[in-house]
Amino acid sequence: MLLLLFLVHIAKKTNLAHANILKLRADGVACNDINDSRTLFDIIWGCLATVFACTWVAVHQNVPPPDLGWLSLQLRKLKMMLFTVIAPELVVCLAARQFFDARYIAKEFDVPKTHAFFCCMGGFITEDGHPTADFRRLPEFIPAIRSIKEADMTDKSKGDALSKGLAITQGLWFTVQCLARFHQGLPVTEIEVATLAFAVVSISIRLFWWSKPLDVQQPIVVAGPPSSSGSQVPAANTKRSPSLKDELRGATLWDYPDYLASSSTSVPMFYSIRLGTAGPTSLNIWVLAVEFIVGASFGAVHCLVWNATFPTIAEMRMWRLSSSFVAAYPLFLGGFFVLGGFLARKLPSTWENLPFNVTKTIFLGGVPVYILCRLFLIVLSFTTLRALPTGALVDVDWSVYIPHL
Repeated sequence: MLLLLFLVHIAKKTNLAHANILKLRADGVACNDINDSRTLFDIIWGCLATVFACTWVAVHQNVPPPDLGWLSLQLRKLKMMLFTVIAPELVVCLAARQFFDARYIAKEFDVPKTHAFFCCMGGFITEDGHPTADFRRLPEFIPAIRSIKEADMTDKSKGDALSKGLAITQGLWFTVQCLARFHQGLPVTEIEVATLAFAVVSISIRLFWWSKPLDVQQPIVVAGPPSSSGSQVPAANTKRSPSLKDELRGATLWDYPDYLASSSTSVPMFYSIRLGTAGPTSLNIWVLAVEFIVGASFGAVHCLVWNATFPTIAEMRMWRLSSSFVAAYPLFLGGFFVLGGFLARKLPSTWENLPFNVTKTIFLGGVPVYILCRLFLIVLSFTTLRALPTGALVDVDWSVYIPHL
């Protein structure tokens, strides 16, 4: 992402020789030439289509509870879409956790990566209907999991390499269009910049989830040793589905304190096999690094229109403050996390958890402000459309990139 911002900066600097010509084109052409212009509807439609591809199509959910109706499945997906719109870095974090978990499982137990992702997403269940997504119990089911053909899992997936590739292409094409507008000195609207941030983040989500089956609605039953039977857990103890509060805790703190795989019928939305407590702790470090970097990059993209023309001074200040907080907050947390880890090694054992508890308090205290800033950016993306700057409706001149003999 830093490379992307650097390329935008260099492109603008190296294009100064053409700035006056492009300004004349933006001011003079306006919308008189239909072949060289776009409409407000074109801008909104292109942005909404890209956001839909980034939130509704790109998100690979965990296997849902059994016997959910069509409407319940769509509402579940809508809930995940709202999470992605408000805090896309949380979905990136989930994708990164499952990617590193799946890679570790594939290497540790010598199973294909698709099988490993199925383990993380609750795709395998016992004969009694309980997920095998518990790292402590997973070795008991590995022989049965190895016997499952990859075709049996891909048949349950609603996506293939072609559909995933097309979704990535959508995000890349939108990114190229925005970069071309920056290069040619054409205004990029706030809604396009907000969409660009989604497009860049969604590409990382899709890459992490490339081997994860899409929209699997029915798990695969695997046999385990008699001692693994879920019949030891009375049916009355079966856990309810996680509430919104539980999902928020799972998304932000990676913790479902009331969840027990051996007495549940599915895994929560933001659940992975969580190797941080049963495998290498270095996996958590990598996931946190991804979350902080992606979160900061997401906010930094919004700063690309720092000097853009806004309808009012108040909207300009709100955009600058909100984008600055969204960009700085993850870096601030990352710094506190690193400092907390350093202090934890220096403090006595009775105080070693204090730095992390302070970091958690700061994190939870900043979440409401972060959500408010994200909502401001979303609202401002639409309100600023009422007064577009000169040249905003001028389309990109792609002919300048075609070599002429």
